[in-house]
Amino acid sequence: MVTPVADIPIGLSTASVYPQNTEAAFAYAAELGFDGVELMVWGEAVSQDISHVEYLSERYQVPVLSIHAPCLLISQRVWGRDPQAKLARAVSAAEDLGAPTVVVHPPFRWQRAYTAAFDDLVTELEENSGVDVAVENMFPMRADRLFGAGKRSAQRLTARGGGPGRAASAFGKSTDPTDDGYAHYTLDLSHTATAGVDAVDLFDRMGPALSHLHLADGSGAATDEHLIPGDGSQPCVEVCRRLAASDFAGAVVLEVSTGSARTKPERAALLGRALDFARTNLRRDPVRTAPIQETETE
Repeated sequence: MVTPVADIPIGLSTASVYPQNTEAAFAYAAELGFDGVELMVWGEAVSQDISHVEYLSERYQVPVLSIHAPCLLISQRVWGRDPQAKLARAVSAAEDLGAPTVVVHPPFRWQRAYTAAFDDLVTELEENSGVDVAVENMFPMRADRLFGAGKRSAQRLTARGGGPGRAASAFGKSTDPTDDGYAHYTLDLSHTATAGVDAVDLFDRMGPALSHLHLADGSGAATDEHLIPGDGSQPCVEVCRRLAASDFAGAVVLEVSTGSARTKPERAALLGRALDFARTNLRRDPVRTAPIQETETE
């Protein structure tokens, strides 16, 4: 027998249109044919106003696929200063918007109470809401950032045979969330580049718990690049094709940098190229063949 296979939804992170705003992200997503957006909650007022985000979703007919909790260094005071309350609020916002996933980074080292409570909090929030809290892989602060964070640092990483060299983590948990173990993970292919981590190996370790992909690329530079997929050194094609061949039921979100664009058409072209890459490499067969079950006859 054959079983219909659903396409993998492809979303646009609202961070991908920076320095334009959240509404611009909805407009690009509608114009270019994305399946939805990931809402990055950060300093922009609209990103913090869930009722207005709901209005934008309805206006542009673009659903919110996921919410990125305000856990960046630049969003430490967004929605207050208590990181536990902020994560809970992100989950509540996801429920209000019908988004199945919240993306969260591990706690920072100085957030001691949050670090101690994090694992239990993630479990509790998932059990009480039905929202997946997908913990994202991160990267350490590399010492070679001080000596040229771009092409030269990527060359140094390659010369070392992978691995970031001397580095210090800002996080109270491992930058590899599989070290701690969670029910749901976000795999970020720009972060694997900066961390000097084998992305396919991490993909395998995450296994069926991988529920969300940040599709981007990186060259191995000491800074988080978020290149258009295909423009760096990461195995973006392999990861996408393996997702397409699997039972993955989550979403893929393009979280890319378009800051080099000088005009809206230039930004639209970059986002369109990224979407084309994702559509091409995440394409699934329309049906999947399943084995026929034999039954005994009298």
